Amino acid sequence: MQHMLETLSNNLLVPTILFFVLGFIAALARSDLSIPAGAAKFMSLYLLLAIGFKGGASLAAHGPTADLFVAIGVGVFLSFALPFLAYLLLRMMTRLDPVNAAAVAGHYGSISIVTFVTAVSILDLTGVAHDGYMVAVAAAMEVPAILSALWLVHRFGSNEPRTVGLGRDLLANGSIVLLTGSFAIGAITGGEGLELIAPFVVTPFTGILCLFLLDMGLVAGGSLLAHRRLLSPGLFLFGVVMPILGALSAWALGSVVGMAGGNLFLLMVLGASASYIAVPAAMRIAVPNAEAGIYVTLSLGLTFPFNITIGLPIYLTLAL
Repeated sequence: MQHMLETLSNNLLVPTILFFVLGFIAALARSDLSIPAGAAKFMSLYLLLAIGFKGGASLAAHGPTADLFVAIGVGVFLSFALPFLAYLLLRMMTRLDPVNAAAVAGHYGSISIVTFVTAVSILDLTGVAHDGYMVAVAAAMEVPAILSALWLVHRFGSNEPRTVGLGRDLLANGSIVLLTGSFAIGAITGGEGLELIAPFVVTPFTGILCLFLLDMGLVAGGSLLAHRRLLSPGLFLFGVVMPILGALSAWALGSVVGMAGGNLFLLMVLGASASYIAVPAAMRIAVPNAEAGIYVTLSLGLTFPFNITIGLPIYLTLAL
């Protein structure tokens, strides 16, 4: 028990997580600390480019293997399945109607790329090995959960979801385009390409991530502060319980197919995280009568801070 607590403490006390905590506390204290919107956008683009390119270069070094396709298959299955578990829990634990429960549930099968990037950074800082192809798994898990949410709305909701133009918007989502595009470029150019731009994508990565997570802490804390009245006790409990169940589901499936160490940890992080970019955009188009304040506050204001500050150290300890 003491060894586990020491491991959790060591994994928690890293600069990336502590800068997020600083931003979150600053927001709750109503500090005037802020990051310019343009700078935050640049940092987001940089992190997606860097993590995608390094993942692609890693894949080029090792080549496509059966493990890659197994990991993608497990990730896609989790993305499809977790919204159904989330929907069941929401109907049992809260008073949300079927439409809002389905809209919230879709967020918990998709992924938070910032949580994933933070998890990769922790692995790098602690020296735990992992495969770059997990970036491809993250990209593959963006969309299936949205399809599950739309099916739930169609099956249990009173109105048909609007799907006109949704597929185009999902495929054109900036995060997905940049992540998969830079992954492909990294895979094509390989180690030589990585060596050429290493001073840009490797050396400043952790420092920029710290600054970006400071901003994310401010955003998450501000969202929670502004919409805290929307979080009933049942919703609050769901926002903490669901990521743990998602991580445990990923741990079980990943262990069955032979994943371990850093790869298993990253799969657990993907299973635990909740989208606050791609899925909210999709729900606004497809299910406009769902309450955006509820699902954004849950995913960004509650589950995201929980995963960054408490969840990641726990998931890493379980994976190792």
